[in-house]
Amino acid sequence: MPLDRKSTNSDEKIRTNQPDWSLLVPVLPAAGKRTPALYRELRRLIEAGAIPPGSKLPPSRDLAQRLKTSRGSVVAAFEMLIAEGYAVARAGAGTFVADRVPTMKPAAPVKTADAALKMPLPGTLGVAMADARTMGIFRTLLSRHLARPGPEHFHYGDPRGGEALREAVAAYLRQARGVRCDTRSIVITTGTQQGIDLIIRSALAPGDRVMIEDPCYPSARAAFAGNGLVLSGLAVDAEGADIGFAVAGARAVYVTPSHQFPLGVTMSMRRRLALIDWARDTGGWIIEDDYDSEFRFAGPPLAAMQGMDDSGRVIYLGTFSKVLFPGLRLGYAVIPDPLLETLVALRSRSDRSPPTLAEGALGDLLREGHFAAHLRRARRQAQAARDALVAGLSLARCLSVDVPDQGLHLVAGLPETPSDTAVVEIARQAGLGVRALSAMAVTNPPRQGLVIGFSGFAPEVLHEAARRFAAAIQLLSRT
Repeated sequence: MPLDRKSTNSDEKIRTNQPDWSLLVPVLPAAGKRTPALYRELRRLIEAGAIPPGSKLPPSRDLAQRLKTSRGSVVAAFEMLIAEGYAVARAGAGTFVADRVPTMKPAAPVKTADAALKMPLPGTLGVAMADARTMGIFRTLLSRHLARPGPEHFHYGDPRGGEALREAVAAYLRQARGVRCDTRSIVITTGTQQGIDLIIRSALAPGDRVMIEDPCYPSARAAFAGNGLVLSGLAVDAEGADIGFAVAGARAVYVTPSHQFPLGVTMSMRRRLALIDWARDTGGWIIEDDYDSEFRFAGPPLAAMQGMDDSGRVIYLGTFSKVLFPGLRLGYAVIPDPLLETLVALRSRSDRSPPTLAEGALGDLLREGHFAAHLRRARRQAQAARDALVAGLSLARCLSVDVPDQGLHLVAGLPETPSDTAVVEIARQAGLGVRALSAMAVTNPPRQGLVIGFSGFAPEVLHEAARRFAAAIQLLSRT
């Protein structure tokens, strides 16, 4: 793209090496989808070096006037650039191209003897977005520990995890989630799934009855059933799971109160208090899975139920897989004292201790403020992806979509026919990865719907996949 000529005027010198912004006009559609088009072109120019690192982008109002588009479209495009690390906003100064521009590209498929390993379809649950800035910082932190390795890397450590990381996690949970914990009660796990398994084996026995939200998180259901436990479903409504339908003799209940999986509702205060009363009165355990509470788009994260419990009956679980990346394989559990010794012994016999190298880098990420900065970017990124997915799905009038104000997935309601399991295949053919809501039922009659993720994929990729699916399902609904 041609660049402005140099001028002796000092104000003009500031704009030296800036593109002729008016030349962006031809790349913008006449109407609709202007934000994605502007974002893609600006990103392309940044990656190509046509807009150098550190350059100031024009004020959104000025650029909107030059491009004859709305200021909102420009602001949204800038926010997408900021979310992906291509730009930074400086209070009172404007928006600037990042000093270190992301250069990460999608990884090429890994060839195996059988086939190429491919990335999952847009919309698939459990995918994280690679944040170039965070990955660069994490690489630096890992190198720091490799350059001067401490003695903890050369012997088998504490099965609970290194004390430095447990201190950092405890401080984060107390401040951000209102959790009652100290360094001793924290156990670093290889993710929520290991945490659930350790809790089952330390607090329950085969044949015990466990209550679980209905519909539920399938991997949790599999863990309970695989350990020989008897499951009873607790129906979920707009206030969350209702312990009023508790079955006699249940030893534990598994809930996701901050953001119920998969329906996305938040458990009301009266339901939380009733659940805590049940645990206190019966001696049962509450397993609170707080899997994606960091992603709240309106207001601060909700306080954890564990912080409301003064009887020590809530076992709290969390993970770094959603907010960072699953390959890190680090999560945490806050274990009440009566279970701690047994659980730590089980951990020691299964995989000894967490990986100390990753622990060290993650602890630094938390203590030095990088994690908080990453969270701010990740929320903006997730919100942009959510909006793009909703916009694509809205093209099908037969779908009903409640826009979630937190989390990394949404639920789309379907017409009466076909079944959600049949629609999963229609979506796959359109290039959108979805899960059938009915498959997540436990004991109550299954509900129909689609569970669709919006983490781990660029907004324009999600929008296009959702648009293709919406066209297909809308056409089907007319036949």
